[in-house]
Amino acid sequence: MELAYEDILCNLYLSFSLNSAGFYSQSTMSSASYEKEDCLGWAARDVSGVLSPYKFSRRTVGRDDVSLKITHCGICHADLVWTRNINGDSKYPLVPGHEITGIVKEVGSNVHRFKVGDPVAVGTYVDTCRDCEYCQNDLEQHCANGYVFTFNGIDRDGTITKGGYSSHMVVHERYCFRIPDGYPLASAAPLLCAGISVYAPMIRYKMNQPGISLGVIGLGGLGHMAVKFGKAFGLKVTVFSTSISKREEALHHLGADKFVISSDQEQMAALAKSFDFIIDTAAGDRPFDPYLSLLKTAGVLVVVSTPSEVRGSALPLLLEMRTIAGSVVGGTKSIQEMLNFCAAHKIYPDIEVIPIQYANEAMERLIMKDVKYRFVIDVENSLK
Repeated sequence: MELAYEDILCNLYLSFSLNSAGFYSQSTMSSASYEKEDCLGWAARDVSGVLSPYKFSRRTVGRDDVSLKITHCGICHADLVWTRNINGDSKYPLVPGHEITGIVKEVGSNVHRFKVGDPVAVGTYVDTCRDCEYCQNDLEQHCANGYVFTFNGIDRDGTITKGGYSSHMVVHERYCFRIPDGYPLASAAPLLCAGISVYAPMIRYKMNQPGISLGVIGLGGLGHMAVKFGKAFGLKVTVFSTSISKREEALHHLGADKFVISSDQEQMAALAKSFDFIIDTAAGDRPFDPYLSLLKTAGVLVVVSTPSEVRGSALPLLLEMRTIAGSVVGGTKSIQEMLNFCAAHKIYPDIEVIPIQYANEAMERLIMKDVKYRFVIDVENSLK
């Protein structure tokens, strides 16, 4: 487990949270949205982060809404951050979870993309302004007016959003995604966070062309998905890690072509100017120059982790026309494309399915990095 996407999301949400309450007018909500429907979930009540059963209300289905029975929800580091108030903005009781899958149980009168019984997913945000240049260009994750986070956000009706550790949820159809028939709902859950965090920049920088070389820094929830996507794209994949214990997993389980101990200067030097693309998914600070030296001319290093600073020599960038870029999740179009791609190519995250009663223990194991590579809660069969 790494702190990659989750920490980025923390920073983005802090910057967007004030806007997310301000760009909405309550007149945009249908009258049905103010009605309520009982929901059962698990919530943290204070900074201890301890989760326990909690009953609350969801809005009923509006004209443009989809209501889904939640079957599964992935656990990511963002859940830990907000249940324990690490950012200082947690709104208790707090129901976490933003890697959500389930089955449609009701749709609004204006909804035509979904029908009752469809398998669907919901990711890290449940609303945006829908009018800015980014929303208009399928980059809702960069909404100029801020997005509404799936939990601990401020919804259009002024209520606090509650996440996927719950029996059902209601969401505008734009932020709901169709899971292809036959794709396991438990496996789909981590795609809404870990999967899209690496898929989106790989597509953006055209790193889906067979034969090109990909380096993956770190082998956690995001890193293992980068390897899986890379192999599905037909790339030559090298995993960089500080831990020799990851070698067997990288090469023989995930199918990477090469494994490199990043602290071994001799191994690193032998790979100078070898990579078209490197994606950094690992937690913590590290020097960037050693990785920049591995890029070919015009190569790209994409950072989806959150080092405290990005520092490196300018000359290698200038002389070799290299790029350092950042990325966070993906827009609605990209998310749907990723789900379709995973189904078509039989790409499945490595998961450990747990009952919701095990969620507190799972959080502790998350801290210890004791998971390969994502916990997924079986909500349907354990939340009673």
